[in-house]
Parts: sequence; C-alpha cells; structure tokens
Amino acid sequence: MMKTFCRVALVVGIALLLILLVGPFLIPVPPLKETVPPEQLADPDSQFADVNGLRVHYKMGGGGRPVLVLLHGFGASLFSWREVMAPLARLGTVIAFDRPAFGLSERPMPGEWKSVNPYRPEAQADLTVALLDELGVEKAVLVGNSAGGTIALLTALRYPERVQALVLVDAAVYANGPPTWIRPLLYLPQIRRLGPLLVRSIQTRGEAILSMAWHDPSKITPEIVAGYKIPLQAENWDRALWELTLASQVVPLGAELDKIRMPALVITGDDDRIVPAEQSVRLAHQLPNAKLVVIPACGHLPQEECPEAFLPAVADFLTRLP
Repeated sequence: MMKTFCRVALVVGIALLLILLVGPFLIPVPPLKETVPPEQLADPDSQFADVNGLRVHYKMGGGGRPVLVLLHGFGASLFSWREVMAPLARLGTVIAFDRPAFGLSERPMPGEWKSVNPYRPEAQADLTVALLDELGVEKAVLVGNSAGGTIALLTALRYPERVQALVLVDAAVYANGPPTWIRPLLYLPQIRRLGPLLVRSIQTRGEAILSMAWHDPSKITPEIVAGYKIPLQAENWDRALWELTLASQVVPLGAELDKIRMPALVITGDDDRIVPAEQSVRLAHQLPNAKLVVIPACGHLPQEECPEAFLPAVADFLTRLP
C-alpha cells in the first residue's frame, strides 16, 4: 500500500513540475489589437526629440528662469501635470516629458538599444539631463512625483551641477523597487514569457489603482480616466512596461540623501495610501536643506487632486531660491 502511495505521489509530483515548467509556454500571449505608433496619439502641443537614442515625447511652456522639469510617476505620463503646467509656466519655463515605458515616448524592445537599457533608473536620470542638453538648458528645478521623485533624486546625485533645486511630490524614496528576493523569479523563462500578459491587467485594474491614489475618488472624472488610458493605445506598451519591471531595482537613496545640498521642497498629501505621508516627513528631515508641506485632505497626486494648494507651495518655494 505504501509503495503504491509513493508511486502515485511521485507521478503527481512530476506532473505538477511539468505543469510549472511547461505550462506557461502553452498559454497563448496574443498580440495587442488596435495599437498605433505613439505619434498618432499626440496632442497639438506635443513635441518629440531624439535623445540618447530614444524618441521622447514632451511638452513645453512659458519662458525664462527658473526652468522646471516635471517627472511623472509609475503608470502615469505628462498628462498627470495637466492642472499645473500652465500656471507654473507663468513662473518660468516648464518642461514635462514621458519617461521610458510611459506616455507617448518611444518603447524600444531588447536588441533595439545600442548599449544601456533605457528602462533602468540610471538611464532615466541620464535621459533627463540629455533632454536638458537637447533643449539648451543649463540648470533646472526637478519636480518629481512618486517614482518620478526617485528619478529626480537620482539625477541630483549623478548630476548635482545641473540641478538647481528639487520639488519632491509624494516621492518614492524608501521603497522604490521590487524586493530583492523576487528579481531572480522575474527572469525565469516562464515568467518572462507571461510578463506582457501579466502587466495587461492594468487595463482593468488601472481605475482601481487611480482611485487609491486620490483622497476623494469622486473627483476623478471620465475625462481623467480617458486621459490615463490613451498611452494604452500605443504600440508595445505592454512589452515596454514589462521591460521596465525587469529593469527596475531598489535605488538605495536613503543612504545618499546627506549628499544632496540643493534646496528641496517636499510635498505630500496627508492621505497618501501609496507612499505614506510619514515617508515624506522622514525625507524632509533627512535632506540637509528641505522644507516640508503637508496638504490636508489630499492623496498621492496633489498636482492633480489639490492644485489649489500645490501651486502656492511651489510658487513660494521658487521665489526663495538663490
């Protein structure tokens, strides 16, 4: 009896192992339908520039100094700055661009980039400065929301001479990448095959994630939802988002914050359920030259949900820059 049980258990075990090893390769990953080149989704005021081998979508407004560069968060695009871009342009020059894997910027696939993976955090910091070079900007104030705050800080560490000041909006500093233990799993052939299929869940889960980012989700209009969905019509958006996931890594910014000497404004909504406000308070205390603004009854996206409080805070900060 025991021998029979062991044989059955062995057969079941082998069958389960085969399912785990082979099963993912049997699941179809159909191509996305009705996607188009990003340029076909552009607005009348959209502009494109070839920077570091990547065609970057950006918008620009205002003139003179200071120059503000707006860096959006994960799953967003320069669309997330729509409420504040024009008002900020009255204070100087404003540049908002779509980071790699998002918005309408080019989404290269493996084998299409010459050297550095453009989805890596360091490459995104390099791209930010290269865009400044392309536009003839010597120094800029970097305004980063969520994961865009990660890139803003990383840029300041790599190119301190190019960063006049920082505005860190609910910035992802202390948890800004996948756990170390999970990274080897992402590179398994089975997971790599299913990756694009997995990230497509944002098509159905995106509205729930957006609602979690707002203190008052009832303010999210159908027009806002539609604006967030436009990049999901661009070619290879799913594959690029998966490549970004593979390239993501924890950036150990916490140990480097004392090196950032330029003025910084840390802004957070008091009801941020994605990057808790306590983390922004901690960030403001760790940066050597930072001011903290906590916006009441506001979530993870103050520039969208609470522009009436966000704009005066930024304007006051800019007037005090040396």
